[in-house]
Amino acid sequence: MQLQNNQRILSIDAFRGITIFVMVFVNDLAGTPGIPAWMGHMPANADAMSFVDVVFPSFLFIVGMSVPFALKNRQEKGDGFLQLQWHIAWRTLGLLTLGFFLVNGEEGLNKNAAGLSLHQWLLLFYAAAILTWNVYTFKNKILSYVFRLAGIALLLVLAFIFRAPDGVTGMRPHWWGILGLIGWAYLFACIIYQLLRAQIILLIAAIVCCTAFYIAAKQPIVHNNDYFRWMSSQAGNAAHTSIVLCGIVLSRIFFGNTITTTNTRFMHASLFCAALLVAGFILRPYYKISKIYATPTWCLYSAAACTVIFSLLYLSIDIKHKSRWTQFFRPAATNPLLTYIIPGILFSFLSLFKIVLLPKQYRYGITGILWSLFFAVAVMYIAKGLNKLRIRMQL
Repeated sequence: MQLQNNQRILSIDAFRGITIFVMVFVNDLAGTPGIPAWMGHMPANADAMSFVDVVFPSFLFIVGMSVPFALKNRQEKGDGFLQLQWHIAWRTLGLLTLGFFLVNGEEGLNKNAAGLSLHQWLLLFYAAAILTWNVYTFKNKILSYVFRLAGIALLLVLAFIFRAPDGVTGMRPHWWGILGLIGWAYLFACIIYQLLRAQIILLIAAIVCCTAFYIAAKQPIVHNNDYFRWMSSQAGNAAHTSIVLCGIVLSRIFFGNTITTTNTRFMHASLFCAALLVAGFILRPYYKISKIYATPTWCLYSAAACTVIFSLLYLSIDIKHKSRWTQFFRPAATNPLLTYIIPGILFSFLSLFKIVLLPKQYRYGITGILWSLFFAVAVMYIAKGLNKLRIRMQL
């Protein structure tokens, strides 16, 4: 990979920052009455997708684009094979843990049984997450370990006291949440990437295999025995992994050593995008476009859209060196996990103290859209302030 002195790729950072900004905007906008249909998720059976339905796959795609750089940097720092696998496993475990806690929080909490309100429990969870995964800069390393152990201990206590609305059930996996789904896809893609030794053709073949796995898992036979039922349960992971692999392929196209000229990189990226669109077109009569069902058409079209978006960003930022406008997105791009949880922290804090920033009657139509846009901008500036305070989460 062409990555010298651990230099960050500004176009990847910009793509990540823009994606987080849009995510905050659409998440806050969700449920607002009087907004156009294209500003929300499409129904599961609509055979359509909006820009909102591309936000999650954009995260997956960016994870894929970053994988070659991340693994190469670890190796350059001296990580051997086992150390590298431990790093991948630790990151995966972190994402699964965060997703697990957030999903259970979404299901609700019995205040009397837990001894805490839901919003108190969530605020303590966010504090524990920051303590556990913050990047500490203490000269005394012992302090870093003390803070991390305090965070882990708090997570264990919160898991122990949690009680679902029925007052009896503890924490359990409903689904893994967005972060957990990213974690599984990251794990599988890293394994595939290493096994295939970063070869573009083989990675494309792996994308085909993931798509084929989804198709096979969704056949009627899957309901006949436990093995095929397991396959059906893993279809979504295969679909998400295919998007991560698409990001890896594009990263290899633009930053790998085998393609040496800029024009050739763009030509290969265009061919890759065209192949994704053609494959999606061929499969569409059999599989509707659906984010909810993670269909191959949704994956392929989303990956094609991400390919176009990144290619334009790369042209503007890395080729034409027009990057000043990306400053607004940079704090979120370099501290994505913390920025991801800021809206949850704000919501829990405001709810705990019954603070209403905008009365419900104004959360409608254009007013609701403008409010969500203001909220997303505010989150970006909060992330910038937290960066200056050296609060930075990293798995």
